[in-house]
Amino acid sequence: MGLLKKYLLQNQLIINFKIFFMKNSLYLTFIFCTSLFITSCDKDDDHDHDHNHHQEVTAPDTYSFERNGESTVSFSGQTCRLQMAKDIYDALNSPNMYTAQQVLEMFNDGTGFDYSYDCGKNVGSKTAASSSASATVKPLFDNMINELFEDVAPNWTNTASVGMSGQITTSTGSTYQVNGMGLEIDQAFIKGLIGALVTDQITNNYLTASKLDGDGTTNNSEGLVAGQYTDMEHYWDEGFGYLYGYNNQHVGGFDDNTTDVAVGTGVLLNKYLKKVNDSNQPGIADVIYDAFKLGRAAIVAGDYVIRDAQSQIITEHLHKIIAYKAVDYLIGGAETIQSGAPREDTFHGLSEGYGFILSLQFTDYFSNSDVNNMLSQLMDGNGFWDISVDELNSMANTIANAAGI
Repeated sequence: MGLLKKYLLQNQLIINFKIFFMKNSLYLTFIFCTSLFITSCDKDDDHDHDHNHHQEVTAPDTYSFERNGESTVSFSGQTCRLQMAKDIYDALNSPNMYTAQQVLEMFNDGTGFDYSYDCGKNVGSKTAASSSASATVKPLFDNMINELFEDVAPNWTNTASVGMSGQITTSTGSTYQVNGMGLEIDQAFIKGLIGALVTDQITNNYLTASKLDGDGTTNNSEGLVAGQYTDMEHYWDEGFGYLYGYNNQHVGGFDDNTTDVAVGTGVLLNKYLKKVNDSNQPGIADVIYDAFKLGRAAIVAGDYVIRDAQSQIITEHLHKIIAYKAVDYLIGGAETIQSGAPREDTFHGLSEGYGFILSLQFTDYFSNSDVNNMLSQLMDGNGFWDISVDELNSMANTIANAAGI
């Protein structure tokens, strides 16, 4: 009987242990699953909260923003500079009416124009002015003005030849003035400003987080009255103005219609936004404009994640415009030479290409050193008079590959 009791006791202990284990296993499983459920719910809640937060930021149909019923959009300084750039470009084409000193005054002081500007701005101080720009670039523009008036202007109607500035006539009868390398300086100058002024100011200055965030209080709207804007709102608008400042406007701000997004106004980036939108990348104008609208709306809503994402979209696509045009002009020149047409037929387009290549250092694709090497290659030997098809195509491929176009 003693052995039987001992056996039954041991059996009961085993049974009790199994029951305990099963009960506690269910309990632990319940705890574990509950924990997972709660954790999962917490993550889902965070995700939904984040999602809903972003959903609150809605871009308006047009670039129109108000505070208490009055527009907060202002970019008059940018419109002024865009118009000044156009007037300087016109002066470079009329050397009989101006001197180098007068045009340098227009460029660097914002004075001396036929039209009296009252904006107190100038183009020169904003040329290659971002923290990422090389200090060597601004003097190039001053030098171009001097060279045009000192070397090209005295030979304005003389026939240009290798090493001699003067006038060229294309096979279609168009005439252009070039330096001894075949470079049309006014084209290099104005296309160079597309990068050194417009793109540099938009993507390397006004739309950067460091500029927009400032001291951390740049978007405090407390106490602002109707029509007043925060610093952050204004910086974004100024970036917008460098691209669209020439487009139709009204008292309330930017006036958008079906064509304004890519209307191609002025002589700087907006002109080539339209060209690229009409050929290389249809729809790019809408992408850029929509990003400007949503980014500005995000600033009003205080959502800087969305703001920065839109800034990146704008930067990426504006930089592509410069790359597209640099490639187009290089390939165009190569095709013209390949066709057996007169060399002079390439000079106008290659001069535009030169300016766009100069602009490439203000994109994410190339450094100042990279660009200087390309410009030196273009001007090597006798410049456009003897540059080869292979050199032009090779450079075009390098740019296209870097930009992913």
